[in-house]
Amino acid sequence: MTAGEGRSMEQFQELEAGVEEADERLDKYLTDIYENMNPESEIHNTFSRSFFQKLIKENNILVNGSNQKSNYRLKTDDIVEITIPDAVETPILPQDIPLDILYEDDDVLVVNKPKGMVVHPSAGHYSDTLVNAIMYHCKDSLSGINGEIRPGIVHRIDMDTTGSLIICKNDESHIKIAEQIKAHTCNRLYVGIVLGNIKDDEGLIDAPIGRNPTDRKKMAINYKNGKEAVTHYKVLERFGDYTYLQFSLETGRTHQIRVHMASISHPLLGDMLYSNYSSSKSRFKNLQGQCLHAQRIGFVHPRTGEYMEFSAPLPNYFDNLLKMLYNSIKQ
Repeated sequence: MTAGEGRSMEQFQELEAGVEEADERLDKYLTDIYENMNPESEIHNTFSRSFFQKLIKENNILVNGSNQKSNYRLKTDDIVEITIPDAVETPILPQDIPLDILYEDDDVLVVNKPKGMVVHPSAGHYSDTLVNAIMYHCKDSLSGINGEIRPGIVHRIDMDTTGSLIICKNDESHIKIAEQIKAHTCNRLYVGIVLGNIKDDEGLIDAPIGRNPTDRKKMAINYKNGKEAVTHYKVLERFGDYTYLQFSLETGRTHQIRVHMASISHPLLGDMLYSNYSSSKSRFKNLQGQCLHAQRIGFVHPRTGEYMEFSAPLPNYFDNLLKMLYNSIKQ
């Protein structure tokens, strides 16, 4: 694959299919190319397969100067022209959404994120996110390093994962907290309920995580293209067919705990992406995603240099689950 000259690398690009790409579907080829150009992009990023299928349907993708369908099979030396229309900017607006605040000063805000809340806006999801809430709460006091769509956001947790999250109110704080996260000195402790009775009381999973090559919505153990990922786990309680665990992370890959636990056949209870959980078939109904909680977070304060640690109480649904499980082993 080679890139040609174009009007703008962001708006127009010309690619030449190589021998290794021959007989590959056009939509898959484009998805893989842009994924490699943007290795740090998120699962639901702009350049998804459906995004390119839409561009193809709208005749914004040409092969050798002609329109083709998404299932067109490439030939060696095919010239693929990609025109990406200017995105229509959607303003991110403050919203008066209640926040569970664990700590706040002029530099940082630590919140307990509820289940079902997305951390920052993304395509098609511009409201009811944590960013909308903190914009209202903090007004103009948020770091701008991650741009207008992610003010104050220095790290994130999944939509259906609850718990502690640091928000940075200025760029200096953002830089210093980001350095701690990168150096793995920001201590993050999670708790979760997994399926099955884990054999060992403690364990370590050291397996690289990357994009699932066959399903872009998922991450996977990927020894070829994955990044280092290390998860420590410790048994807190056993409930027969379920185990209550504590997790500590040396790295912070997307879906890390979920992927690692699924890889050893102990997926998180309720995880509809990495397990066979079905609300209609499970004894635990309507879980709304994985039973995972970011219980504790510790970091060095960016201004004072003092080590600080905060704990987020378990959400009601999680607490009720544990009570049900404790009662089940007493019977």
